[in-house]
Amino acid sequence: MTELDRIDLSIIRELQRNGRITVTDLASRVGLSKTPCQVRMRRLEEQGYITGYTALLNQTKLGLAHIAFAQVTLNDTSSRALAAFNEAVRQISAVEQCHMMAANFDYLLKIRTRNMAEYRQVLGEQVSSLPHVLQTSTFVVMESVKDAGL
Repeated sequence: MTELDRIDLSIIRELQRNGRITVTDLASRVGLSKTPCQVRMRRLEEQGYITGYTALLNQTKLGLAHIAFAQVTLNDTSSRALAAFNEAVRQISAVEQCHMMAANFDYLLKIRTRNMAEYRQVLGEQVSSLPHVLQTSTFVVMESVKDAGL
């Protein structure tokens, strides 16, 4: 992998702001002509710096305004137990993010649902029944101040 220079970093920042920007506009913003900009974009994609393009959705308009973070503690943290948990948690569509933590708990899940009742159902019937779950603790979001890494 090559090291990123300031132009590569500018391309990445601009694409984070607007993944649908035309190559012509992107090239203009980062101070390149179209072809060198395309070459750099392709290289950033091939080297795995850019892993895809996605649409940011208004989750409230989609009826998914309730966000909770759940701390999950496992009763077994062997490699086999962690792999089983990881595989199973990926199957729960309400889990937006799952992070293994270096803390007094093992995982932090970001769970998005329509309301508290639906969250309780997801937690009680899906998260709590994941392999090796010993206990959970919930933190409900009151307001999202910054989201989507922008």
